[in-house]
Amino acid sequence: MRQMKTLIAAAAFSALTAASSGAMAQAADGRFLSLTPPEGLSIVPVMEGWVANEDGSVSFSMGFHNKNKVGIDVPLGPNNYIEPAKYDGLQPSYFPPGRGTGAFAVTVPASEKEEDIWWHIRTGDGEMLKVPGRFGQAAYELDFVRPRPQGSLQPLVGLGENGQQAAGLSAMTGEYEGTVKVGQQIELTVNVRDPSMRDPNDQRFKEALPVGVHFNKYQGPGAVEFARHESTPEVKNPYTEDNPRFRFFRAPGVNEVSVKGGTGVAKVLATFSAPGEYLIHVKAENFTAPDSSDGDQCCWTNVLQKVVVTE
Repeated sequence: MRQMKTLIAAAAFSALTAASSGAMAQAADGRFLSLTPPEGLSIVPVMEGWVANEDGSVSFSMGFHNKNKVGIDVPLGPNNYIEPAKYDGLQPSYFPPGRGTGAFAVTVPASEKEEDIWWHIRTGDGEMLKVPGRFGQAAYELDFVRPRPQGSLQPLVGLGENGQQAAGLSAMTGEYEGTVKVGQQIELTVNVRDPSMRDPNDQRFKEALPVGVHFNKYQGPGAVEFARHESTPEVKNPYTEDNPRFRFFRAPGVNEVSVKGGTGVAKVLATFSAPGEYLIHVKAENFTAPDSSDGDQCCWTNVLQKVVVTE
């Protein structure tokens, strides 16, 4: 009896973990794989969930888990592809270390929502992993367009200082205007606004919350080096070494900007190591709110900016 209870508890825990973490990747032979492979080197594709759009189409939110300590390039092609082929190319080919939640979305028409889409990825000489974008299971339904319990919504993002704003898992793709050469440092800019509807009488929202903006390479033939823009001062550890909180402080990266007050402009500097076409991924989030985080599957917006680099 005790052994039976143990087996039941283990099965329940496994089911709960799967439901809370997104759909697990599968090996080519159909076996389900953990998000933490033993060798710690694989990039694991993840389905976060599906969104029912107003026009009847369905969007599958996809992410990844890079267990390496550094970013990894997996070019589009036989080691990184989506089936059906008409949706291939939407996925990233560069993966920063750690968990990339909701990095992109694949939207299918209502007539195809019952058909799985599959993202395949292989890291180095490892196994080919795959994960389905699959419609129907209520546990995986996401409702980004609705406010969270304390009113959080996806931030609005526009390219440039005054570009038209939009929100969504794949809000827009724009193009950098101007000629860019290898080794030339350029300025990338987005404007953001947090439309969240929060209770002004709640002390947690006495002051408007900031919007975090993260710039990363998404696709491209070479490396992209980011640097802090002069408008973004370096954040120092506010705690003294004898304070227990000192060792838990994490300074923002040079590719991260906090827009105070929830409305404003975020700028970063970028340099490209090789000629070709690049996509820069910008993720804007309001994770300082109590009802918004990667784990909540809300609230952030993804935009892409194409940069063409010449010799």
